[in-house]
Amino acid sequence: MGKALVVFGSTTGNTETVAEVVAKVLEESGMAVDLKNAAKVKAAGLAEGYDLVVFGCSTWGDDAIELQEDFIPLYDDLEAAGLGGRKVAVFGCGDSSYTHFCGAVDAIAEKAASLGAKVIDLPLKIDGEPDEAEARDWAREVFRSAA
Repeated sequence: MGKALVVFGSTTGNTETVAEVVAKVLEESGMAVDLKNAAKVKAAGLAEGYDLVVFGCSTWGDDAIELQEDFIPLYDDLEAAGLGGRKVAVFGCGDSSYTHFCGAVDAIAEKAASLGAKVIDLPLKIDGEPDEAEARDWAREVFRSAA
C-alpha cells in the first residue's frame, strides 16, 4: 500500500504524541511507516523511497512565525529532501493566543509546494493539548487522499 515517513519537531511532547498517533493510523491502514524526530535527521535525500511524507511541527512567536527549534535546520535545507512529486501532509500544535497560530504548518506546506511536492490540502492545526481522536481522523483522511 506504500511507504510513509512521519517527521516531527516537538518541544513539549504534544507534536510527538500526534506524530505517533498519525504513524499508528497509517500503519493500521496498511502503509509501512518510519517515524523520525527532526532533531535526528538530515534533509539530504530524506524523502527518497517514500510515497507520503508527513511533517509535524509546533509554532511559537508573536512577532514572527517561529518553527520548533529542532525542525529549523530541516526546514532551512528542505530543498535537499527530494520532495518533488511526493505527496506531503502537514500538521502542527500551537497556542491560539499567539499571533501566528500554527504558522509553521502553512510555512512548511508552502515551501514543500514550491519544491514540487503534491501537498495534501488537509492541514491539521491543534490548539493546546492534542486530541487523539482528531489526530486519528485526520490521519485517516490523509491516507485516503494519498491513495
